[in-house]
Amino acid sequence: MDLQSEKIELVKLLLETESREVINEIKAVFKRQGNDFYNDLPKHVKDSIEAGLKDIEEGNVYEHNWVMQDIKSKYGLNS
Repeated sequence: MDLQSEKIELVKLLLETESREVINEIKAVFKRQGNDFYNDLPKHVKDSIEAGLKDIEEGNVYEHNWVMQDIKSKYGLNS
């Protein structure tokens, strides 16, 4: 079935339904499609992400190799 036929079939089903729950679910699907997941994150998570991005902009970062070497040294891990 091509996309246009599927859309027509969905419209028919929507017109035939008497279920408020089905209609609300369909609306929710369309709303989720337009939303970035970031908007649904808790404030403390957003704040943490923003702080991390600010650190990157300000150059407050460490190279991966340095961090791994420090961890191995600190915890006595040999590679």
